[in-house]
Amino acid sequence: MRELRPLFHLLLALSTHWVAEEMTVSVLVDVTTNALCPGKNTCPEAIYLNGIQQTVVGIFKMIVLPLLGQLADEYGRKPLLLLTISTSIAPFTILSISQSRESVYAYYVIRTICNVISQGSIFTISIAYAADIVDESRRASAFAWVTGFFSVSHVVGNLIARFLRSQYIFEVSLSLLIFGPVYISIFLKETVVRTIEPNEDLPIMKKVCKVARQRYCSMKNAADIVIRSSTLKSICLVSFFYDLGMTAINSVLLYYMKSVFGFNKNQLSELNMMVGIGSIFSQLALLPLLNPLVGMKVILWISLLASIATGLLYGLAWASWVPYLGASFGVIYVLVKPSTYAVISMGSNTADQAKAQGFVAGVQAIGSFLSPLAMCPLTTWFLSSNAPFNCKGFSIILASLAMVVSLCLATTLNIEAPSEKNPQGDLEDVEAPLLSKG
Repeated sequence: MRELRPLFHLLLALSTHWVAEEMTVSVLVDVTTNALCPGKNTCPEAIYLNGIQQTVVGIFKMIVLPLLGQLADEYGRKPLLLLTISTSIAPFTILSISQSRESVYAYYVIRTICNVISQGSIFTISIAYAADIVDESRRASAFAWVTGFFSVSHVVGNLIARFLRSQYIFEVSLSLLIFGPVYISIFLKETVVRTIEPNEDLPIMKKVCKVARQRYCSMKNAADIVIRSSTLKSICLVSFFYDLGMTAINSVLLYYMKSVFGFNKNQLSELNMMVGIGSIFSQLALLPLLNPLVGMKVILWISLLASIATGLLYGLAWASWVPYLGASFGVIYVLVKPSTYAVISMGSNTADQAKAQGFVAGVQAIGSFLSPLAMCPLTTWFLSSNAPFNCKGFSIILASLAMVVSLCLATTLNIEAPSEKNPQGDLEDVEAPLLSKG
């Protein structure tokens, strides 16, 4: 519990944000299907639109995530958290006003732009914030608290979605989304002390060139940090193939469930709640207990194995109860994220936490944009009457193979302590933030 006290304000704001986001997930499937394909359970247009969104977000995340990580190291965690956590307000404002076909398209356009900034970066900056204020020996537990509260928020969000009428979902969500940035701006303390540069009276073009050069040097520094560490290089590959498979599954899963088994908002919420309830226990209680006994590497292996089992059960589901069995493995596979964060943290210096987390998140984003390119048309094909053989979840089975590759790579992972020497020498001294100890 000692890890929780300094994280209280951060976790409260994040939990409110995550509840607001999660309570809309199962409802969005019904809203988009009803708007784009009225009266039908299968909606190829919605699947393709969701896939395009994932692809566009993934492409730009490769650049934006490492950049936001660097900016968080240089200019502070708080302003970047305020930026990223505020982006969800605009798209949900649209759906709270109207849920017509035009409004759904407008939602997807604005949501895509906002996700480029916020998707993955909220976690990256939050993990860096936690690393700033928690001792290195307790960081794994602190990261488990962050991801554990993420799971708690999922349960609460799905519980609200299960019992609240659909017409009120977006209004309630919007009010919670506004609360998060307001709370952060008032109560969250900054952990990065910026270095003060002398004021320079430079022409605008020279200032632009200087900023561009600083960004290039900082991104190059982040790449060097990862390349020079065998631990960070290995976890990059593990994360890439895991996200390649898991993002592919998540991009079509809810539409697949609705099409094959006719799941509605309530059943999708129940499925998500099963994962959330089990993952609360595993992240807040099981992970802190197992880490001293078996180590983070073994936890990563077990959680990857559970994710493979989940994907195969979803893809081979022969009855409506099988997805619930697959969801039960969520108790274990949710540990992939906190164990990955812990490995990255153990492989990087204190001043480079956000850079390393952001760079790995950028590599994950490559998998995020590649997977929907194949997943959406393949899923639509096997859900249609023109499928070459009867296996509606064939695309999900193929996506599970990427996680098999991730597990094989994880078995070769060797966690090493980072070198204290800055690979960029004096060039990066002006950019290295001074982290407050309190």
